[in-house]
Amino acid sequence: MRLVIAPLILAIAALPAAAADDPAALWAALRDGDRVALVRHAEAPGGAGDPPGFRLGVCATQRNLSKQGRAEARALGDRFRAEKIAVAKVLTSRWCRARDTARLMKIGRAEAARTFDYAYAPFNRGRVDELTEGARAVVAAWKGPGALVVVTHGSNINSLTGVDPGEGGIMVVEPDPASEARLRVLGRIASGR
Repeated sequence: MRLVIAPLILAIAALPAAAADDPAALWAALRDGDRVALVRHAEAPGGAGDPPGFRLGVCATQRNLSKQGRAEARALGDRFRAEKIAVAKVLTSRWCRARDTARLMKIGRAEAARTFDYAYAPFNRGRVDELTEGARAVVAAWKGPGALVVVTHGSNINSLTGVDPGEGGIMVVEPDPASEARLRVLGRIASGR
């Protein structure tokens, strides 16, 4: 794991400042197609993880989007439309807060993809590397045309990029099959940007 994280940190540090800090440049990169938007679900209060005894198929047992989180998800979808992002595919974790964020964004029909499930759920903790490798393979294989939007969790995005974009935030990446991480980080769009 350390062998993968070190190159990611170096790659992020080597990003041009304009790309890493300029939401307009990152939206333009997504508009150009063949890029991937790793979206952290919108605001879901209650700390990290889920309450004890949560059940994956029962939203009432999980952390869910707040009223503000639902508004953030709708606004994020509005921003994708305003930026004229051609969304070719939407993938999501099976957790309700991720599925609901994708549904409220209204940018396309979301498909559940287990490799983007919350990696630090008690039953997934031994599978973090496996889930991360699966996510890397999905990103590396993306060819478009158009953007792939993945709605997942901060810890999953952090495992892929070395950065947690914050609730409702986006990490913009592109496939780079030649790199060890199989993706190249273009930068972060903070929530509301």
